[in-house]
Amino acid sequence: MSANRIRGLAIALTMGTAVLAANTTAQAQEPFRMIVTEQEVPLVQNSVMFLAQELGYYEEEGVTVEFVRVTDTTLAAAALQAGEGEMANIALDATMQMVANDVLDMMAVTSPNKFLPFLIACTDDVQSVADIAGKNFAINRVGSLDYGLSRMVMSAAGLDVDTVNYVPIGFTGPRAEALAARQVDCATMSIGVWLSIPDRTGLRIVVPVAEYGDAAPVVNKVNVVPADVLEDRRDDVEAVIRALTRLSRHYNENPDAWVQDMLEVRPDQDEETLTALAETFVGTWSVNGGMSAEELSFSVEQVFEGEEFAGLTAPELDDWVDFSIIDDILDDLGVDESSDAPTR
Repeated sequence: MSANRIRGLAIALTMGTAVLAANTTAQAQEPFRMIVTEQEVPLVQNSVMFLAQELGYYEEEGVTVEFVRVTDTTLAAAALQAGEGEMANIALDATMQMVANDVLDMMAVTSPNKFLPFLIACTDDVQSVADIAGKNFAINRVGSLDYGLSRMVMSAAGLDVDTVNYVPIGFTGPRAEALAARQVDCATMSIGVWLSIPDRTGLRIVVPVAEYGDAAPVVNKVNVVPADVLEDRRDDVEAVIRALTRLSRHYNENPDAWVQDMLEVRPDQDEETLTALAETFVGTWSVNGGMSAEELSFSVEQVFEGEEFAGLTAPELDDWVDFSIIDDILDDLGVDESSDAPTR
């Protein structure tokens, strides 16, 4: 072989290696798009999705995350279906609609905010759940999530839930306003909305967050990824979940750290309110990924009792849940025994 041909071959090999390296680097740096429904960092546990970016947790795990913001979970599901993101944080009922109707082949891989921090608040004359009988109880609508969960909670406390007068008002904010104005006697709302009521004189919490969650352990939201993303970008999916799990553990052990980090990204909030929230959240963070087979199965049963699921068949967990990634992470980090039991 001539010297010129050898030099030519060497140059070609060098160029080919350079192109391969460039393509590999580009692939490694390709943003991992996360579809979310919040326009700002929320005052609930899935704040970890946003704080993980602010604090460099994703970067530490070697993944670049970009947020695709939409206004509600229906649009989040549609955006995922359209390929506008690699992962979406969406409500369980929307997930079930997509799975049951065979709209998109996707898998739930984690849940950074599995439970809504709901509570039942009432006027001061309602001292216990038993006293709610015959009272006006604000709900979103008959058949809504808060309606079903609250009936479950009151039933667990021994109340005949059909003795309650349900008043459809709408979302949690208007329900709280109606309670504050004494237009209703009781309402279900999040702890954040409760703390935002300017004057809570004459109102009281009848069922606190922890008691509500124990009586109605229904998973609210899950993070889902299309099957092709799970196959093609598994390392990135694992990196994201590892970051979320690590940060959730940090906040569970150090509630004041969440307060200080939230003050940086939400200067519109006062420290007293954030501290009250942080204390409420202890024991509710997804320290093991938020993926309990028992809770997910129970949640699916509750979802399919809704009239919008009439005629649809509830899927098996294997059809829409992938435990393997969080299990690999837990094999490495160990199981946090404090809460969030990863039952299989």
